[in-house]
Order: sequence, then structure tokens, then C-alpha cells
Amino acid sequence: MEMPLRHEQENTLLRGVRPNIVQSIRAYRIHDLQAAAQAMGNHFLYANLAHAQSKQDILDLIAQQFMFPAHFGKNFDALYDCMTDPLHKSGPQPGFIVVLEQIPTTPKFDKEAREQLLDIFRDAADYWADRKIAFRCFYSFL
Repeated sequence: MEMPLRHEQENTLLRGVRPNIVQSIRAYRIHDLQAAAQAMGNHFLYANLAHAQSKQDILDLIAQQFMFPAHFGKNFDALYDCMTDPLHKSGPQPGFIVVLEQIPTTPKFDKEAREQLLDIFRDAADYWADRKIAFRCFYSFL
């Protein structure tokens, strides 16, 4: 009985959302995305970045809120590595719903830096797509 609920939840909330995409959160509510992840048995990763001012702040907050290991290198390459390789090596993955809320738009984290951050998650989505694992990332700007 649990299986139809999972499909129904995916079909209603995430209907029209490709399984491997990085997109604006728009009309989605974080609570609903978390409930969908739970219903589908997916990992739910959430980071509120409202208090970040710089790239280092962003990486620190993501590492803390995603519970990365202490040895996390705190650079974009290490972020990509943590979103892909160790998870893949830990066994079969059910899928991911990631939320990056309130990415700052500050002089220390300009448009180029924001695009680099989102590119990491786009690359991670591609990585998981190659393995036939859903990786949906939703973001908003502060």
C-alpha cells in the first residue's frame, strides 16, 4: 500500500519536474518538498543561506546543514565531491531533493559566484542522472 502513495505523491507535487534538475523553488513550499522526499524515500537536504555573505560562509553553512564530514575541504570541488562520490560509494541511493534557500546576492557573493554554486548542483544532477537516480535541487535568492 505504501508504493501507490509514493507514486501518487511524486505525480502530484513533482509532476512536470524532471528527475535531474536544478530550478528555482518558485511556488513550491519547503515543507511540501520535504514531505514528498519522505513519501518517495528520498534524501532531503536543506540549507538556509540567509546569513551568508561570502563563498566561505556559503560553504560553511552547507557543510554544517548537510552534515558533511569534518574533513570537507570547503571549496567548490569538495562540495561536488561530497554531493556525489562518497554517497555513491555508500551503496544504492533512493534519490535526492535538495533545497538551497535564500542564496545571498551580496557583493562578496556576486552573480558569477551564484552561478558557480548552482553549476556544482547541476553537475551533481548530471552525475546522478548517469546512475538513473533522481536529484532535484530547488533554490531561492535572498
